[in-house]
Parts: sequence; C-alpha cells; structure tokens
Amino acid sequence: MLRRYVEQLLELYNYVDGIIVTDKEGYIEYYAVFRSDMNSMKEREVYRKHIFEIYTNLTEESSSIMQVLRTGEPISNRYQILQTCKGHSISAVNTTMPIKDRDEIIGAVEVSRYVDSEYERKNISLSLRENVDQKKLYVLDDIITNSASMELVKSRIPMIADTDSSVLIYGETGTGKELVAQSIHTCSSRRNKRFVSQNCAAIPENLLESILFGTTKGSYTGAENKPGLFEIADGGTLFLDEINSMEIGVQAKILKAIEEKQVTRIGGYNPMKIDVKIVTAVNEDPIKCVEESKLREDLFYRLSVVQLNIPPLRDRLGDLFYLVDHFINYFNQQMHKNILGISEQVEEIFRGYNWPGNVREVRNTIEGAFNLASSRFLQPHDLPEYLINAIKRVGGGQPYGEKMPFGVGMAPVSAPPVAVSPTGTGTLFDSDSSFPSDFSLEKALMEYEKSLILKSIENTNSLVKAAAQLGLSKQALYYKMKKYGIEK
Repeated sequence: MLRRYVEQLLELYNYVDGIIVTDKEGYIEYYAVFRSDMNSMKEREVYRKHIFEIYTNLTEESSSIMQVLRTGEPISNRYQILQTCKGHSISAVNTTMPIKDRDEIIGAVEVSRYVDSEYERKNISLSLRENVDQKKLYVLDDIITNSASMELVKSRIPMIADTDSSVLIYGETGTGKELVAQSIHTCSSRRNKRFVSQNCAAIPENLLESILFGTTKGSYTGAENKPGLFEIADGGTLFLDEINSMEIGVQAKILKAIEEKQVTRIGGYNPMKIDVKIVTAVNEDPIKCVEESKLREDLFYRLSVVQLNIPPLRDRLGDLFYLVDHFINYFNQQMHKNILGISEQVEEIFRGYNWPGNVREVRNTIEGAFNLASSRFLQPHDLPEYLINAIKRVGGGQPYGEKMPFGVGMAPVSAPPVAVSPTGTGTLFDSDSSFPSDFSLEKALMEYEKSLILKSIENTNSLVKAAAQLGLSKQALYYKMKKYGIEK
C-alpha cells in the first residue's frame, strides 16, 4: 500500500528530488533521494529513525511534517533549510500532505525539490502534471498470492520490466493477465508514460487496423487525422489482449511495426518512429494457436521473447481464500459494510467448486453476495444459483443450506488418526477399548477439530500461519475459534 502511494505521487508531480514518508509519530517509513549530489543519505541509514534525528535543526514548530501530522492540513511549496545529521545543509521547496485511513491520520508524505539558492526558489513550485492520466494502474503488490507458481511470476516481473523485450502472457480468461501487464508497466522506468490497453477480440476486424495505426484525413469516407494506439503509447507500454483473436493480415502489419519500430497511418506516407514496450496476451495455449493458424508463427516468436504463464485458480487453490479475504476487505470499503467473512458452509462450497472463471469469478461472486448479505458472514443463500447447482451436481444433490460434515474438502493436516477426548487427556477409543457411554461421532469430530486448531496455533504462534496450515481462510479460523471458545 505504501509503495503504491509513493508511485502515484511520483506520477502526479512534475519534478521530485526527494520523498519522505513517516508514520503518525514522525518515524521514517520510506525515504528516497534522486539528487545524490545534494543529499547523500540512503534509506537504510534513516529507516525507522525520527525526522528530528535526520534533520537536526527542525523543531515541532518548524517541521512541516510534524505540523501536518498535528493539524491534518496539507502544506504546499514551503521553503526550508535543512541541516542533516551528516552536517550538510539542504535548501528545498517542500509539499507535505497527511496520509489518512478514513478520518484517522496514520502518517505524512513530503515531496521535495532541491534548490541551489534562496533566490532560485521563487520560480519553483511542485505542481501537478498537466493532462496526467488519473486512472490508477495495478502495481506488483496488487497480485495477491500464496502459491509458488504465482510467486515465480511476481519475481520475474521486475526483472523484465525495464527491458525493451516483448512479453507474451498466457492465461485463461479471468486469471489476471491485465493485472500482470500493468504491473510490468508500473515496475518499469516507463511508468510515467502511458499504459495503453486494447482487447483485440472487442473490435471488428475492419476497424482494428485504423485503431492500432491511426488514420489520415481523406484516406476513406469520414476519416480524420487521428493517432493510433502505437503512437499514443509512444514512450510507454502497449498491451494487446487476446491477440489470438486478431485477423492474420493485421498480425503481419503488427509484426512489421515491431520489427521496424515505426508505424504509418492508414492513408499516410510518412512513417513515424515509436518507442513502445509491447506486452500481449492469449487465453489459449500459444503453441496450439500457432498450430490452428490463429497466431502467425513468426509473430509468436517475436512476441514471446519473454513468456509468462499464469496458472488457473484450480491449480493454485491455496490462493482461493487469500483472494476471498482480499475481496471481502475491498467490498467492505466500497459498500460501507462490515462483513467478517464466509460461513463454514460457504467455505465448503468454494472448496468443491472448480472456478472456471478464475479470479474474476471469485471477485464477482463475492460482490454479488455482498449485495444480498443480511448477516456478518456470507451464507450459501447469498451465492449465485449456478454455483450452488454446480456443487449439487458434483456432490450428488446434498443441500448446502444445512451444516456439512466437518472435513469436506479440507486440506489434509498431519495428525494421528485418533479422536481426542473432551478432557484432552487421551482418546475416546482405541483398538482395544469399547465406545464410552457418551460417545457420538459429531462430538468426536468437534473435539478432534478443536485439538487440531489448538495444536496448529501452538506450533505456528500465528493465526495467519495457523489458518494456512489448516487450509482455512483467516475468517473461517476466527469463526471456528469463537465456536470452540478459543481465545486469540
């Protein structure tokens, strides 16, 4: 979250030499300098130190950061002379703003422009960029995952972001291909330039060429001088989704544009140089697309200099409840609700479902359930009917409105196959003993479940890790702890 806030500031402001983010007490959480000739301090030297330890001449009254933390009001373009703990003097024009979580001030951020003399500051202001695209793009931290396969994808994004090599993303519909494409852009030095996205399947074939390459007035009836997506994305990133849906003839022209790094508008004669990072995506196996002539072989090799494969959600079910938690938190904020999580029944339904729509389907399911929810936990009757019917077909028609037996669909947990007694001192039965008089299967399963939860919490010393070990969502673990009277 903090990294994303900083990236947005760097995109918004016209020129920045330094940036500081502090917590609500004035301790530094983030520190970056882009003029090492005027300020040689590094983040590792100042991280978690108080602002007064870094700038020794500041006081509660003279520090713009402390003033903003105290009042909650932003300060724009204040000139300050700062004495560093290294004995250097820095003249800077600073703009300082509070960071708020709802109405609570949780920190402050200050962006600085360094100046060589007091007179120079008269012509300097930290102003917003003109015509800046206000759309918030995804960053690397927005990729929510707990799986090794997706962590591998995340680890590769910063490695490939700052090269000019083309990237081909392969993933089923709904896996998050655009999220990955935007993260490549925001991780790169092109992040202050445009990110242009186009779904090739959404455009009629006869219009796609003009949209990509632009038009010249008079080239056909109604045509005007208009730039294409390649021109618009110049200096930035062009993302072409579902390129396997594009007509073969247009694919040949894209290949030519990429190879020559120039485009010519339809009806025009003057080629224009372009500097664009090309990111494309397919929702089918690219080799199969080539074999079925949906994708030109030469274009495939040009586009897949780097290839990222996004696994479907069914192959990384460990991510499912991380995503559920994320979307519950997101829609709580968007809809001003306070849903605590999903019920045990919903958890079991989610485990048994195949999620053909992947992450997008999870998001839409949670959003739909939020519209219907009448309790603090999402219930089966809040889910779409098609999802319930799919589970009934797989599960033989068992109604999910009633409590399911414990253990359906749960991830395996290493534990001895014995039932723990209510006192916790032994087993309810073993191979050489008869059933106790108060024995019941439901009671034995509940005691066993409680013992596994207690053991996991004791072993991990963390509720988050315990939930992951047990194969539960965080909310589901809290629900079960409350059920069994286990204190946090």
